[in-house]
Parts: sequence; structure tokens; C-alpha cells
Amino acid sequence: MDFSLPESALAVQRGIADICSRYDLDYWQRCEADKRWPEEVWEELAKGGWLGLAVPEEYGGGGQGLLELAVATETLAASGAAGGSAFTYVLTPGFGALTLARHGTAEQRAALLPRLAAGELETCFALTEPDAGSNSLAITTSARRDGDDYVIRGQKIWITGVQRATWMLLVTRTVPAAEARPRTHGLTVFLVNVPEAVAAGTLSYRPIPKLGANTTPSNMVFLDDVRVPASDVVGEVDGGSAVLWDILNPERILLAASALGGAEVALRVAVEYATSREVFGRPIGANQAIAFPLAQVKAKIELARLMLHKAAWCFDQRLPCGTEANIAKLTASQAAWEAADAAFQTHGGMAYSLEYPVARLLADARIGKVAPVTEELLLNYLATQVLGLPRSF
Repeated sequence: MDFSLPESALAVQRGIADICSRYDLDYWQRCEADKRWPEEVWEELAKGGWLGLAVPEEYGGGGQGLLELAVATETLAASGAAGGSAFTYVLTPGFGALTLARHGTAEQRAALLPRLAAGELETCFALTEPDAGSNSLAITTSARRDGDDYVIRGQKIWITGVQRATWMLLVTRTVPAAEARPRTHGLTVFLVNVPEAVAAGTLSYRPIPKLGANTTPSNMVFLDDVRVPASDVVGEVDGGSAVLWDILNPERILLAASALGGAEVALRVAVEYATSREVFGRPIGANQAIAFPLAQVKAKIELARLMLHKAAWCFDQRLPCGTEANIAKLTASQAAWEAADAAFQTHGGMAYSLEYPVARLLADARIGKVAPVTEELLLNYLATQVLGLPRSF
């Protein structure tokens, strides 16, 4: 059993770290404070080919997999970007390139993958709805056939990156949930050209004020008879659940990677402060009340990373990875929260000052316990699907 990363992942780690070495914590603090996309980092990632890692080589990409994307995400987050960095690799390399490489038609791959690899196009993903929440199978956004097109009506919430996206991967119901047998039947995933729909007046959005992760806005999205050509279906009509799981599992894996990177930042900040800050004649890190929580965080980071790498490897091998993805997301998010909380406690009252990065790290870490799926639902999956305990609903 070999636990070492392959050379392809190590090369990604080195390449991303080299770019990130030019952007310190203050840079990421400013991006968050100004609610500004890290344009300089994005351009360097695009120029170096790091956005096309999961795009097949014949389309101008690196021909790598989710493991390399996860390593890139964690490295970026650990450099100082923390949890807010997840969107850099989730929105376009994850939602867009990875999904189309596996499920896109030949025409979709040829038209979009080269431009996604070059950073010329960006994507977003729309699933969650105000009334359905985490019950994704209960969505009501509908798509009906009208000649060569589908006409889509509905509403989505917490859709991140619409402002920058050219294409939205949109999950709809082509069979109402009440009529679907089994419940996963009747889902269809579409590619929606966002600028065209906005220009036509059929798609609009409204940003949601947020506690953190403000480098990328999240939005309410309104779909009022958006017309989408039938050729822009991703996967099979009514069979979109197969595409959906190959979006949701990578999303959880990449967000786990981002959480681990955020945990590393918080731990590093806490250790530096605990080493340099002296009270009662000695560094505060000499006190076990400070040292032991930080040591506990380190252990949990390493444990979560093992499951993260396993989950990504399973996906790349086309093996079932739902359990691994859920465990990775659960444990990484917990490690990130405990790291940020320990960093806050280590800094004491100074953690409340926005001159330090701790408040940003705490806000970034907290969202991981509820999004894109709550900790309770991850535990429910493990309880019912893995342990075989009775369902509560």
C-alpha cells in the first residue's frame, strides 16, 4: 500500500505553491475586505495551465484527475486563501471541466473544454432551491420540451459565481418529483448560456449578503422561461442523476481539500502567534492549554487528508466514492472549524481585531459545517447507507 502522492500531484503541488508564494495573507485579506475576485492569481493559474488539470490532453488540458485538482485546491487554500479559495477550483475546473470531460457530448467537449482549460470561460452550478433545501430530489425547477428547445422555469438559491459565468450547469425536473419512480428519475442537467439568457430577460439574479467567502458572490437566481437547445443537455434526459452524483461527489472532495488548506492556515497562524506572544515571562505556546488543542488539530488534519486522497483516487478510478467523499467532507470541515476556533482562542481578544486574519478564517471554516450539505446529513448518510440503521423519514 503506497501512501505517497504520484509525481503528477507533486508537480501540481509545487506549481501552485510557486504561484501562491507571491501572494501573502494580506493579499487575501484585501480580496475578502474588498469583495473582489483574486484576479491576479486566477490569471497566473490560467497562464500556467493549472486550470485545465482535469481537461483531457486532446482538448489542451493536463489530462489529470480529481486527485490533482484536490491537491491544487488544498495548496491554494493553505497558502493563505483559506476556505474562500475553494471557488477557484470548484466553479470552473470542478463543475465545468471535470463534468464535461466525463459526461459532455463530443460537440460540447470540443466547443468548451479548450476554453475552460485556458481560463477563457467560467462556469457555475445551480441545484439548491429555497423550498427544497438539502432535499435535492424535491426540486421543482421544470424543463418542458418545445420543439428543438427546452423551456425552463424556477428559482435557485446560493448559486455562486453567476456574475462571472458564461455557462451554468442547471439541474431541473423533466418529470415532477411526485411522479418520478424511482425518486432519482426525471432529473435533467442543462448547459445554460448565462449572458444570452440575461440579455433575453429570462434569467436574473440577486446577490445574497454573506458572512464570509466574499471574493465570489452567491445569488438568488430566477429562471423565467429560459430557452435552452436540446443539444445543451448534459448526459441523458431524465437520467441526470448519474451526472449529478459526478458533480456532488467531486464538489465535496474539493471543498474538503479547501477546508484542509484553511485548517493549515489557521494552525500556522496560531502556532506563529503562540510562539511569539509572551505573557507571564514565557511564550503562551508553552502552556498545555494552548499547545494541546493545536496538536489535536494537527492530528485531525492528517487523518482527514488520508480520506481526502482516497476519495479523489476512487473517483478517478471510477469506483464508488460516495462514502469516502462524505467522510472526507465531514472530517475536513470539522478539522477546519476546530483549527479556526483554536486559533481564535490562542489569539485571545486580538482575534476580534480585523488586523489579524483569524476572523476571516473563522467565517470561512464555519460555512463548511453547513454547506453545500449539512454535517447532520453527512452523518445521516453514514448512519443509514453505511451502517444500515433505520431511516427517520
